[in-house]
Amino acid sequence: MELLDPRVDFVFKRIFASENNKDVLLAFLNRIFMDAGDAPLDEVVLLNPYTDKDDPLDKLSIFDIWAKTVDGKLINIEMQLFNKYEMEKRTLYYWSKRYSGQLQTGGRYTELKKCVTINILNYKVLPNEHTHSVFHLREDSSGAPLTDDIEIHFLELPKLNQPAVPGEGGLINWLLFLKGSDNSNWEVLRMNEPALRKAMETLEFLSQDSEARRKYEERQKALHDEASQRDGAQREGFAKGMQEGLQEGLQKGLQKGLQKGLKEGINKGKIEGIKEGIKEGKIEGKIEGIKEGKREGLREGKLEVAKNLLAMGLDVSSIQAATGLSEEEIQSIQ
Repeated sequence: MELLDPRVDFVFKRIFASENNKDVLLAFLNRIFMDAGDAPLDEVVLLNPYTDKDDPLDKLSIFDIWAKTVDGKLINIEMQLFNKYEMEKRTLYYWSKRYSGQLQTGGRYTELKKCVTINILNYKVLPNEHTHSVFHLREDSSGAPLTDDIEIHFLELPKLNQPAVPGEGGLINWLLFLKGSDNSNWEVLRMNEPALRKAMETLEFLSQDSEARRKYEERQKALHDEASQRDGAQREGFAKGMQEGLQEGLQKGLQKGLQKGLKEGINKGKIEGIKEGIKEGKIEGKIEGIKEGKREGLREGKLEVAKNLLAMGLDVSSIQAATGLSEEEIQSIQ
């Protein structure tokens, strides 16, 4: 039996946000908080539990998990299979909406409760090698907190390289479970983390349920289509920008080189004309100088464009095609 991928947000929510699996969510959250040095929670309340109305193709369906602790702290858990880019700004934006959304008209700021965002990512986003990174709002020099109301976690699955070790409990076992559908190490994970058993049983049940698999495949297709459209738009924009940049650079370079060449050519023609000492020689010199200046100006313009393209990282063959210069001429300006 092929297991469903728990990193697909639809499956992730079925496992961790079903009313019958609140104990699974609590155990997972406690491993996250304890890994960050915080005390474990005694209880958690689901604010948007999974229901059959959560349609994988409905853009209004929310596959994030919203929860609340007994003291009112809000927790938002998001599973991201594909990179949506600008994740840092995106997470701050949605954190701020959850935080400000607590305050009703006429409410007091003292009513605002701490908001915790937990991002579980199937890609790398932060410039470090920590699987689990936690951020707070603190003063630069002293490290004194401005407020404890903001807390943001990043769990980056590709950075998880350690194998599970028998007898070693903790967050690593949950992340290994989420990282893929390979169940060959499940016995080890169960030994390390008994609370994982129910999560594994839920995934096995969903993998055998035809309706759940249908919804899973629909959601997986929607996520792949979204990622493909986003990547396609980025590639198209890059290609268009490169083409426009090449055309503009070539036009400016040619114009600059032509002007310079014309000026130098005219001067050279005058000098040659004076040396000849005759009117015909002057005229001929001017004409020849203008022609030579144009040729030299055009060549300098192309060299100027080639310098810019080299600085942009283009290879020599592409620059040859764009400017008509020889390989030797391009190498001479590197």
